Amino acid sequence: MSASGSIFSGTSRYATDFQQIINRSVAIASLPMTQLQSQKVMLGDQSAALTAMDAKFSALQSVITSLGSATASYNSSVADSTIASASAETGAFQGTYSLEVVALGSYTSVMSADTGLLKVTDPSTTSISTSADFTLTVGGVAQPTITPVANTLTELAKAINASGAGVEATIVNLGTSATPDYRLSVASTKLGNIPVQVNDGSVDLLGTPSAGTPATYRVNGQPALAIESDSRSVTIAPGLTVTLLKAGTTEITVSHNTAGVASALSNIASAYNAAVDEIDKYHAEGGSTALRGSSMLYVLSQSLRDLAGYSSGSGAISSLASLGFGFDDKGKLSLNQATFIIATSGQFEALSDFLGSSSTDGFLKYAGDLMKGLEDSTNGVIKTAMSDVRTQLTDQDKHIADQQIRIDALQKNLEARMAASDALIASMEQQVNFMNGLMEAMITNQRSTW
Repeated sequence: MSASGSIFSGTSRYATDFQQIINRSVAIASLPMTQLQSQKVMLGDQSAALTAMDAKFSALQSVITSLGSATASYNSSVADSTIASASAETGAFQGTYSLEVVALGSYTSVMSADTGLLKVTDPSTTSISTSADFTLTVGGVAQPTITPVANTLTELAKAINASGAGVEATIVNLGTSATPDYRLSVASTKLGNIPVQVNDGSVDLLGTPSAGTPATYRVNGQPALAIESDSRSVTIAPGLTVTLLKAGTTEITVSHNTAGVASALSNIASAYNAAVDEIDKYHAEGGSTALRGSSMLYVLSQSLRDLAGYSSGSGAISSLASLGFGFDDKGKLSLNQATFIIATSGQFEALSDFLGSSSTDGFLKYAGDLMKGLEDSTNGVIKTAMSDVRTQLTDQDKHIADQQIRIDALQKNLEARMAASDALIASMEQQVNFMNGLMEAMITNQRSTW
């Protein structure tokens, strides 16, 4: 609403009255806009409430998704963690594996030749060769031509590392601090005897290599001749990768990650309770009124009840309650860890069948579909409500802007009319004053002649 203020010079005694007429007219015309602004405040409160509600249910959806990952995960433990480390992933088989690390292997390394090359005392300014282009050969295979950005040993090493040829170049000083002698050192990034050479177009730059050896190991005592690997990270079974750390024999145990499933289920209970608390804000006496009376609250509450009450109807594990889920005296959902351990001991297959997957069946499919009905970006109950409120807010802003334009036009028109009226009255007041003055002068003049 436009602010009202004095618009007249005060030449008319009615200027203040005219201003009051304008203020009153603008105030009356502004009543619809005041209502629109109140409605906008209410819509803003609804938008904030829906955003908070969305955050709670989105978090619940996220932890349900995490449950699917936990169900497919495995634990792996190594009896002697100094010999190897292990990582089990989807597709691994539960069981115990014997691993014998025969040798860790080594990398081929070679340094620039002692003689026939330029001596480098500052690798940032000079190089071992004056050539601008170099040929790198790894494992007998020539790589694309290497062209350092500058003719220095530092840039040559950088260019080799940037080639992606499976080698790593460094610079070492074989001299003293007073009389440095910097050399190019190149090592293979894979284990084994991998010949490496750098040629400047006329001469090989690297000397005699120190040949590497492959890593060797056996799994469950086989094969008789150890398995060779060009890496210390090896896959010894489907979904089971180990990193060789030192020679020796150890056992690796792979088991289903029931602890991870229990943790994920506890997270679901916590997110469930947070969603219930958010809904209760609009039911509690003295609580928020932003969503009070909304049918969406019933839909959300019913969805939570359906989620907690899910049952497959069959199997050794057929409900969340049989896993240890229950409500306390305050209505909060929690997972009884002791009950869960008893229910799932030796029953991981039954647990897996009950949980299922988000794409096939079981609790994860049911819960995933239920949450999608609430959180889907296009058709979800919450997301749709949020979109509707945003649209209403946009429309409300437009209505308010249109109303303001009409009020401003009304005020401008009234000001012009009142100003004209004031000017006319002021002119008439001047004429009256003139006539009064003239009459008084005539009367005075007549009295003076008596």
